[in-house]
Amino acid sequence: MMGVLDHLIIVPILLPLVSGAVMLLLDERRRGLKGGIGIATTVALLIVSIMLLRMADMAPPGSGVSTYQLGNWPAPFGIVLVLDRLSALMLVLTSVLGIASLQYALARWHRAGPRFHTIFQLQLMGLNGAFLTGDLFNLFVFFEVLLTASYGLVLHGDGTARVRAGLAYIAINLAASLLFLIGASLAYGVTGTLNMADLARRIPALAPGDAALFAAAAAILGTAFLMKAGAWPLNFWLPTTYAAASAPAAAIFAVMSKLGVYVILRLWTLVFGPDAGPLAGFGGDWLLAMGMLTMVFGSVGVLASQSLSRLAGCSVLVSSGTVIAAIGTGGGAVIGAALFYLVSSTLGIAALFLLIELVERLRDPGADVLAVTMEAYGEGDDDPEEEVGVAIPATVALLGGSFIACALLLAGLPPLAGFIGKFGMMAAMLKADGAAVQASTWALIGLLTLSGLATLIAMTRTGISSFWARMDNSVPRVRVIEMAPVLCLLLLCLGLTVGGGPAMRYIEAATQDLRTPQDYVTGVLGAPTAGSADAEARP
Repeated sequence: MMGVLDHLIIVPILLPLVSGAVMLLLDERRRGLKGGIGIATTVALLIVSIMLLRMADMAPPGSGVSTYQLGNWPAPFGIVLVLDRLSALMLVLTSVLGIASLQYALARWHRAGPRFHTIFQLQLMGLNGAFLTGDLFNLFVFFEVLLTASYGLVLHGDGTARVRAGLAYIAINLAASLLFLIGASLAYGVTGTLNMADLARRIPALAPGDAALFAAAAAILGTAFLMKAGAWPLNFWLPTTYAAASAPAAAIFAVMSKLGVYVILRLWTLVFGPDAGPLAGFGGDWLLAMGMLTMVFGSVGVLASQSLSRLAGCSVLVSSGTVIAAIGTGGGAVIGAALFYLVSSTLGIAALFLLIELVERLRDPGADVLAVTMEAYGEGDDDPEEEVGVAIPATVALLGGSFIACALLLAGLPPLAGFIGKFGMMAAMLKADGAAVQASTWALIGLLTLSGLATLIAMTRTGISSFWARMDNSVPRVRVIEMAPVLCLLLLCLGLTVGGGPAMRYIEAATQDLRTPQDYVTGVLGAPTAGSADAEARP
């Protein structure tokens, strides 16, 4: 018989599903009750995710795979959920951002439109299911669940810009979903399976003609996933959409863009690993090139951004491009450092999205026009009295300190965790074991440096205009429930810096799991069904 802990793997999917269904039955005017249910659900999700992370971490590197077979049907015939160190890490990251975004939304955003709490829980359900699923068909199902929920979150609120960006976002993702279906259908026609572990087992035995067809299917699937990850040239929609979305929606979208990166990493290391025969390493050069081009596009966008919200959206592109390029290098140590950077940059970007609305309250609606007028007519320069040593209000100081922390995180500067991730990637790429460092490696190192410099310049420019060049001395009204999520996310990034050793140890073990795909295949396809003799013999 299965124990209670064996059912934990499905809880991150069932809990938000049940919670969202219950809140759907409640009257829309009972937002306080819905908010309480939502917070309780996301906190429970975080607790369960941490328990799953500890379960995955207790297994030795290379064998940390746990499965949950729905209906007790063994893989590859039934639906299977798979937990390893990487999926557990993404579950925890999703739960953390879910709590922060929902708490921020309780200040006012959950009242801006109907069914916000149900939509938010379905978003979490889709994300968790996509991180846990072990086959492509159910990955498509969970993708559609989270995308449908994200349509509601993008359009939550009012405004022409939000509707325009939301409609474009829906059209782009419908096209990506069509590509997903075409690629999955072609892969199934060639291999006869959509289970990821079974795909990895069958790929080496494909005939040359079938291998070419599967490579085409993988290219189509990769295009769909790269669109969702925001890779160039398929990322033109992302900065506009994220800038137009509400603050809590944009914060949870920070991890949604990393879902595409996660799927690429999972499939590329599993299906096109060293045992894949002629298809081993398929697409690696393309990932490296597209990742680097995405970094260039995002860096230029960061420098050209005239608003803080669009700057944050372009920072998502820089983050995704960095991790995609690191995956394309194929180095285990590089991928491990990139995963550390993925976590820290996602937390930092989410904190920035939540902080933007609070920072913009510092700006008077007519301050920009007034500043341009005064500069044009030379007014404001002959004031004989200059204030010296004016005290900074606590609210402004707190917003400014949080803004500086976000800038350090996204630019990859010490002492915060973004620097550890970028430095780890550079050190791993330069550790060539006597071999000459390739030109592409030097180019990637240069882009890592220049993207950080571009972010620093853009954030400094925006910080000066927001905090130093204010036309009035008014102090914005910031509620504790709005500021607390930002500070918690930044404190978590600080914790990643202080506890960098244990965090890197866990991520190195997760990378080792990715580099031994045969252990994943054996763990999924060899998992016993409940009640079988093998299951009873397990410790």
